[in-house]
Amino acid sequence: MSQEFVHVAQTSDLEPGAKKRVYVGEQRVMLTNVDGVFYALDDLCPHALAVMSAGWLDGDEIVCPLHGARFNVKTGEVLSSPAEEDMTVFAVKIEGENVLVCVPGARDAPRPS
Repeated sequence: MSQEFVHVAQTSDLEPGAKKRVYVGEQRVMLTNVDGVFYALDDLCPHALAVMSAGWLDGDEIVCPLHGARFNVKTGEVLSSPAEEDMTVFAVKIEGENVLVCVPGARDAPRPS
């Protein structure tokens, strides 16, 4: 199992206030750009497994598209019900124009199509 940083995007791929789904191995990750700083979280809501990259990014908060739970994208902290568990946050680093994400334990397999 890998614990390495994986290239997932270019910094130019996401304008501030944008989000998108990326993959680290088979792990779906939501990548966000908040005021020029990139954050990566699990792409599934811990409450009902909704796809968070389909939600609304409001400043540094992501809103679940299914039940409206809000989470802080910087910390993963749950901010409103019905969710009770925090989101999983992954380490991000920038190397030049490359955005890299580390998902501990992600399998080094091709991403699903």
